[in-house]
Amino acid sequence: MLSPRAKRNIARIIPFGLIWLVLGLVFLTVEQVIINSSDTSSSSAIRVDFEILVFACLAVTAVGLLVGAIELLFLNKLFAKKSFLKKIFYKLFIYLVFSFLVILIMFPIAAAIEIETHVLDNQVWKKYHDFLNSAEYLSTLLQMMVSLGVSLMYAEISDNIGHGVLINFFTGKYHRPKEEERIFMFADMKSSTAIAETLGHIKYFELLRTYYYDLSSAIVNSFGEVYQYVGDEIVVSWTSEKGIQNNNCIQCFFNMKKDLKKKSDWYQKHFGISPDFKAGFHFGKVTTGEIGALKKEIIFTGDVMNTTARIQSLCNEHGVDIIVSDHLLNHLNLGKGFKIESLGEHILKGKEKKIGISTVHQNTIP
Repeated sequence: MLSPRAKRNIARIIPFGLIWLVLGLVFLTVEQVIINSSDTSSSSAIRVDFEILVFACLAVTAVGLLVGAIELLFLNKLFAKKSFLKKIFYKLFIYLVFSFLVILIMFPIAAAIEIETHVLDNQVWKKYHDFLNSAEYLSTLLQMMVSLGVSLMYAEISDNIGHGVLINFFTGKYHRPKEEERIFMFADMKSSTAIAETLGHIKYFELLRTYYYDLSSAIVNSFGEVYQYVGDEIVVSWTSEKGIQNNNCIQCFFNMKKDLKKKSDWYQKHFGISPDFKAGFHFGKVTTGEIGALKKEIIFTGDVMNTTARIQSLCNEHGVDIIVSDHLLNHLNLGKGFKIESLGEHILKGKEKKIGISTVHQNTIP
């Protein structure tokens, strides 16, 4: 079984392969039309038959997937704090060096297939030498730059609006509003106003950026989706199936706590405080759909959103860090790993009916 993080990475890498495959086929088609309509033939050009086409498709897809893996697993972290333009510039330079190595490997193989010989044949390397001094080489570099540019733009857009949201926009999943059951967690940083006043705006923003980054691992590993960052509050959502499975939604809360605790000394050293949070959970039906004229977003609407926010606001009153609606608890199977403590029934602000709420403690393993 693949971990949630592995599944997410695979889902994000696959579009790179598709982008390179589609653009590669477009460029190959245009190039072959030009070659076939030309009166003179270039000694460096490779004429495409079925075998060459299959190899080209597999090769360009493999390169795209490799670029995606390098981008998401290594370079994204390396240039995380750089501006958008600097990211693109540095990455393009690295990938151009990478592209030269790819051409060095792929062209001789394709040439050997065309000539029906082995890669070490002198004819292959003469063809490769001619290719490096031809217009086809410049055309190939241009094609790779375009493919790199498009895939890097995809990566940046995906990071900014979320991979899941981007895929939903492309597939039109929420073009028409649809009703679905979801679990929500509203997690609010404790004493955020006092922290902001102490640190100042710039330092506080740096704290928030690091804080959200450190919470992300637990969210990904529990199949959660970040719906919104609202100042010092993060709204996380799960489909009912993913959130209930293995108590992912509740486990996410405790894993987030654990990850912050591990970095407590680091936060104290850099900011003079150790951030902590409180959270409210609820479960119910929402309407999900695209909205907006000048700026498109996929949003959730429904009473469950307001109710979750109200539940979270009761944390201070009860002196606890987590409050879960009994409605959600009835769908979970927390078992021996957790202890449920009822907080009774409450009439939430703006509501008429009482709602049962409880806090949850994670049992320590001896």
